[in-house]
Amino acid sequence: MHDNHLSRHARQVLTVAQGKAHLHGPGSDPSIARSWLRCLEDYHLDPALTMAPTVLEHGRVLESRERLQQVLHIAGNEMTSLHQQLSGSGHAVLLTDARGVILNCVTAPTERKIFERAGLWLGADWSEACEGTNGIGTCLVERQALTIHRDEHFRGRHTGLTCSASPVFDPHGELLAVLDVSSARQDVSRQSQFHTMALVNLSAKMIESCYFLRYFENQWLLRFHLQAESVGLFSEGLLAFDGDGRICAVNQSALNLLGHPRGGLPGQPVEAFFDCRLDELLGRASLDASASWPLRTRDGRRLFAVLRGQPRRVPVPLVPGPIIEARAQLSGICLGDTALQTDFRKALRVYERDVPLLINGETGSGKEAFAKAVHQASQRADKAFVALNCAAIPESLIESELFGYRGGSFTGARKEGMRGKLQQADGGTLFLDEIGDMPLALQTRLLRVLEDRQVVPIGGEPQEINVRIISATHRQLLDRVEEGSFREDLYYRLNGLEIALPALRDRSDKSQLLDFLLAEESRGESVLIDESARQALLAFAWPGNVRQLRNVLRTLAALCEDGHIGLEDLPAMIRQARPMVVQPVEESERPLDDAERLALLNALEHTRWHMTHTAQQLGVSRNTLYRKLRKHGIAR
Repeated sequence: MHDNHLSRHARQVLTVAQGKAHLHGPGSDPSIARSWLRCLEDYHLDPALTMAPTVLEHGRVLESRERLQQVLHIAGNEMTSLHQQLSGSGHAVLLTDARGVILNCVTAPTERKIFERAGLWLGADWSEACEGTNGIGTCLVERQALTIHRDEHFRGRHTGLTCSASPVFDPHGELLAVLDVSSARQDVSRQSQFHTMALVNLSAKMIESCYFLRYFENQWLLRFHLQAESVGLFSEGLLAFDGDGRICAVNQSALNLLGHPRGGLPGQPVEAFFDCRLDELLGRASLDASASWPLRTRDGRRLFAVLRGQPRRVPVPLVPGPIIEARAQLSGICLGDTALQTDFRKALRVYERDVPLLINGETGSGKEAFAKAVHQASQRADKAFVALNCAAIPESLIESELFGYRGGSFTGARKEGMRGKLQQADGGTLFLDEIGDMPLALQTRLLRVLEDRQVVPIGGEPQEINVRIISATHRQLLDRVEEGSFREDLYYRLNGLEIALPALRDRSDKSQLLDFLLAEESRGESVLIDESARQALLAFAWPGNVRQLRNVLRTLAALCEDGHIGLEDLPAMIRQARPMVVQPVEESERPLDDAERLALLNALEHTRWHMTHTAQQLGVSRNTLYRKLRKHGIAR
C-alpha cells in the first residue's frame, strides 16, 4: 500500500514537471510546480526515494548554533508561545539556519518520536536540494512565507506532513533563519493553515524586530509608521544610524514606507530622506522613546516616529532593600506581590554573597525574568548574564554548549574550538533553566566546576572561572533525587536559597501585572481595556502563567486598531471560561485533616523534604505519603 502511494505520487510529480496542466491538486499551484521542476532538473532528486534526511555532524551543529546564538535566544520564548497558541497537540515549531539545518525544535515530549520518524531531527538538512519541496527548503528559495500541504511535498515520504514556514531576515536584508510549524496530523486541511501561517508570520516578524533592536542597541534607532498608534508594532519601520547621522541598516517595513530600494540607503545621511536636520532629530531622542511625533519625508509624506537614544551604562552600586523594587522594575519584572518583593530582597542579598539560588515554579511563571532582575540589581549588572535551557538542548549537544571544546577534539569540531556557556558567563551569571533535565553524567562535571571553580573544555585544559549560578526548575528536585536521576550532592550545592515563584493565579498583583505587561507589549502606546475584558482576564486560570498572559496581551496589542480592547476581542477560551472560585473552609470543620497536614509539614521540614526519610519517620510507605501530600495539596 505504501509503495503504491509512493508510485502514485511520483507519477503525479513527473506529470506536472513534464508541463501537462493540472487544474486541481498540488501541481495546480505555480510555485509548487516550479519547485518540483527544480527538484528534478537542478537537484536530480527521486520523488519515490525513501532515504532518511542528511544530519550534520555534532561539531557543525554546535558551530551553527553558536553563530545564531542571539537569534536562538530571542526565538526561544517566541517558539514556546507559538506552540502554546497552536494548542500544542500535533505540532512541532522549528527554527533553522539560512541553509535549512534545524537548530531548535519545540514540541510536546510525548510527540517528539513522531516528528523524528518524519525526519525532523536537530541537525537535519531540510534544504530543497536535500529534501525537495518542503516548507523550510522552499521558503529559503522563494524568500517568502508559504505553506506546503501534504501531497505538495516533492518526496512521497513527506506527504504526511503539513508545513507553514516564514523567513527571518537580518537588518541588512540577508536571510537569517526560517521559522516553521510542521504537523503530522491526518486531519489538517489547507484552509486550516491560514490561521497557522498568520501566527508563524507574526512570530517571524517579532523575532526579526527583536534581533534588529538588539543588533543596534548602541546606535541611534528611528522607529516610524504612517499611523501613530502603529509605532512600536511589528509593522513599524526600523532605521539605525550612527553618531554622524549615516544610515547603518533598515528593515523591510522602513523600505516600504520610504519607497526606496535597500541598496540606496546604507551609508547615506539620514537627512537625505527626512525633512529634518540631524541636530533637531537628535534633540527628540529619548532612552525609553515612548511618545511619537510627526516626521515628514523629503517628498512631503507625513509619518509618526520615535527616536531611541544610545544606551549609557551607569555604574551600579550595591543598594539597600527599599529601592530594590524600583531597580527591578527597570529590569522588566513586576514586583507588586508583597511576598515576591520579600523573596527578591532575600535572593539579591544571598546572591551578592555568592550563595547559589534555586528558583522553583510552574512553567511560564517568570523564572528567567526573576533571575535576570537579580543579576541586573546586583554589582555584576555590567557583566554577562548567560542563560542555558537544559531541557531545550539535546543531550548530545548540552555538554559542548556548557563546557565548550578545544579545536580538533572531535570530528567536525572547529579548528579554533568554542567557548562554552560557563566561560561566556565568566565574571557574571550563568542561569541554568530546567536544571532537573540535565543528564546525570553532566551533573557530575557541573558539581566539580562548582567545587573547583575551574572549567575543563572537551579536549582542553582546566581554566579558572568566576561565575555565579542561578538555577531553575518546574520539577520537584528531591523527587528526582529519590528516583536517582538527580545527584543529591549537586542538589544541596545548588540550593543555597530556594525561591518558590507563585503561579499567576496565586499572585496578589495580577491587576498591576496586567497593566505592566500591556504597557510593554504596546510599546508605550495608550491601550485601554474595558472593565468587562479586564475582569475576564483577571478571572482566567492562566495554566501557562505569565508567559501565556504576555502572549495574549501581545496579540491583543498587535490587533488593536483604536487603542481599545473589549470583551469581544479576547480569545474564546478566556471569554467562555468559568471564573476561579475558592471555597473557604472553616478550620473547625476539619480538625483531624488539619492535624494530619501539620504533622506532614513538620516531618517534611525535619527531613528537609527527603521523601524516604519522611515516610520512615511517619511509619508509612512512600506511596501512602505521596497520596496524603496530594490530598492536602502539599508541594514544595
